[in-house]
Amino acid sequence: MKVIKIITGIVFLVSLTGIVTGYIVDNPKYIGLGVAGLFFVVFPLFSYYRWKDKDIKDYMITKENIDKMRENQKRHKY
Repeated sequence: MKVIKIITGIVFLVSLTGIVTGYIVDNPKYIGLGVAGLFFVVFPLFSYYRWKDKDIKDYMITKENIDKMRENQKRHKY
């Protein structure tokens, strides 16, 4: 999945360049397009790339996860 990582990086740089260019030439259209690119393209691609192999049950509060947290807290108590 390196392709998604590369595309995300390129779109991030293009969006950042658009924002900086908008401030330099004082054109809010470039700033808006840069922010929209970050919000609608970069953030979803980044989120997909980071969460694609994760199990959602590891991040939910369930009885088993609460028991694991309590066990870890007992083991790491100072």
